[in-house]
Amino acid sequence: MDEIEKSISFDGRDIRLKVGLLAPQAGGAVLIESEDTAVFVAATRAEAREGIDFLPLLVDYEERLYAAGRIPGGFLRREGRPPEKATLTSRLIDRPLRPLFPGWLRDDIQVIATTMSMDERVPPDVLAVTGASIAVLLAKIPFNGPMAAVRVGLVGDDFIINPTYKEIEEGDLDLIVAGSPDGVIMVEAGANQLPEQDMIEAIDFGYEAVRDLIQAQRDLIAELGIEIVQEEPPEVDATLENFIRDRATAQVKEILGRFEPDKNVRDAALDEVKESVKAAISGLPDEDPVKVAAAADEKALSNVFKDVTKKLMRRQVVEDGVRVDGRKLDEVRPISCRTGVLPARVHGSGLFNRGLTQVLSVATLGTPSDAQELDDLHPDEQKRYLHHYNMPPYSVGETKPVRSPGRREIGHGALAERALVPVLPSKQDFPYVIRVVSEVLSSNGSTSMGSVSGSTLALMDAGVPITKPVSGAAMGLIKEGDEVRILTDIQGIEDFLGDMDFKVAGTDTGITALQLDMKITGLPMGLIAEAINQAKPARLHILSKMMETINTPRPELSPFAPRLMTIKIDPELIGMIIGPGGKTIKGITEETGAKIDIEDDGTVTISALDGEKAKRAKGIIQGMTRKLNAGDVYAGRVTRIIPIGAFVEFLPGKEGMIHISQLADYRVGKVEDEVAIGDEVIVKVREIDNRGRINLTRLGIHPDEAAAAREAAAVK
Repeated sequence: MDEIEKSISFDGRDIRLKVGLLAPQAGGAVLIESEDTAVFVAATRAEAREGIDFLPLLVDYEERLYAAGRIPGGFLRREGRPPEKATLTSRLIDRPLRPLFPGWLRDDIQVIATTMSMDERVPPDVLAVTGASIAVLLAKIPFNGPMAAVRVGLVGDDFIINPTYKEIEEGDLDLIVAGSPDGVIMVEAGANQLPEQDMIEAIDFGYEAVRDLIQAQRDLIAELGIEIVQEEPPEVDATLENFIRDRATAQVKEILGRFEPDKNVRDAALDEVKESVKAAISGLPDEDPVKVAAAADEKALSNVFKDVTKKLMRRQVVEDGVRVDGRKLDEVRPISCRTGVLPARVHGSGLFNRGLTQVLSVATLGTPSDAQELDDLHPDEQKRYLHHYNMPPYSVGETKPVRSPGRREIGHGALAERALVPVLPSKQDFPYVIRVVSEVLSSNGSTSMGSVSGSTLALMDAGVPITKPVSGAAMGLIKEGDEVRILTDIQGIEDFLGDMDFKVAGTDTGITALQLDMKITGLPMGLIAEAINQAKPARLHILSKMMETINTPRPELSPFAPRLMTIKIDPELIGMIIGPGGKTIKGITEETGAKIDIEDDGTVTISALDGEKAKRAKGIIQGMTRKLNAGDVYAGRVTRIIPIGAFVEFLPGKEGMIHISQLADYRVGKVEDEVAIGDEVIVKVREIDNRGRINLTRLGIHPDEAAAAREAAAVK
């Protein structure tokens, strides 16, 4: 293939597409660049495996630390398990890509995106999404594309395309919009309580740029002489399919028309119908074409039965305006909330129920040293808010091995985290590291939004002073021809058999997070706007139910949460606090039982379960870093005696020496004649020598100065 380069500009920010240079044996490959960030994406197709009845698409995003001129840490000095950000980027590529492959395609498809160079201005994730579309087109895989993605930021009152990391951090919006020629196909956003109309305008603004990138891809493949592949689906013998439909349709329609609110009752009834059809097939003669076809395709019954259920459920929504559980299209399931579900040793807990979905969120407060260290290409080095999501198999009544969190769990945790970050207190106001774990105890749709609501309850129960509570709702869509219905608070069957999963989280002021995934090839902006606006009353309804349980953060932390105190010292004194080999700071920790964290800017955070221990450590550090002046008077205690004088601790952690000649206004024969270890004495700073040693005296102290020193010591 000849080397070809295309370039497209957004407000002076160029995106360069290069093909024909790298990976000649891959099905399709592209190097996509912006500024000094370069992402290489390759797509490859292999023949379908026997027995596969789904699209086996595998998407991997990989980061190489050489991209930022860094060498990995650890013993092996090479990249290991993908960091969380890489996993989220893999999902970001997969989500808009997957719906654009034909539903009948069963070939193995793998897309690998690798960040090979990165500067501090351009995030690589949206480049990888667009690069995946180009690689698939070049590999000549059947695909309803092109597809592209851009990031939208909000700086002041202006939307900008593909903002830098700094612009994202300083702005009120971080929005990713992916689209196809048919419309928007994916949205991912975090926002600082942005009003609904502003969010709609931002998505529309982003999709206009997506259209330009789609046209650039069309121009590129046209120049290469490549046509977008549109293969015909394989022919299917309809004998078995018609048999199943004839025997199942009436019974399934009757079950769905009962408007059964209990998912388990409805599923059991559908399973009975499925078993009756299976029994009917088994009773046929061995030579019957239906039985022969069923034996050749063991999964045909499940697939056709699913399709029958899907069509009947969707028709009921479109024609009758009623859902399978009897709700109206804009109706939210019954909600209940509780806090303090777990004992006080857990710093905060919240239980959120919506229909059959139940999420228990647990908040834990930690010290600054508990922050997560990030070893990836993202500029942030630490995270002080961690949100983790777990969904064990019993939550859906299944049994299977429990493994480490998968991409879905990581993605749902990240969405809930993004929804709550805008309302968290600043580090200066609340220096704790916060971890929330959302345990999905029962699942029937929208567990990620249940995690948002449950976690808000847990944070308030823990006494975290969030600025506003956050709730979330998941919106669905049924599109049959020209008929479209938007559903509020979708349950499992509506997510599974519907066309859209649109999660909207926010406060009563505005949106904090969005996540849109489509199962069709695109959605026009009008329907997106309608879904966002329809989600608002649902969010506010859920919020009102939460506020009935707890409407403000607890005024006190759990007695088992650490107590933090923060002081600021001169950064030049950090070395003195730490001491040689950490000796000084270890000594303070051992003496007081408090934990001490020091940042480069001189911020010292002291933590202990016992507040008195934290106060003691704070006093020692303040004493060590306090600027002394000659003539200052203190009340101190004798700590040790040597032949030429006595050492006095006059501030926590701060000692000086009284020379024997300064103990009294007459000649002293022995130090022990005047003072003993443990005696309280009033001393004045006589001088601080050029080696930093403090010389004290008991001479020349006015009675008023002595009284003031004793009073100050008593207060401490």
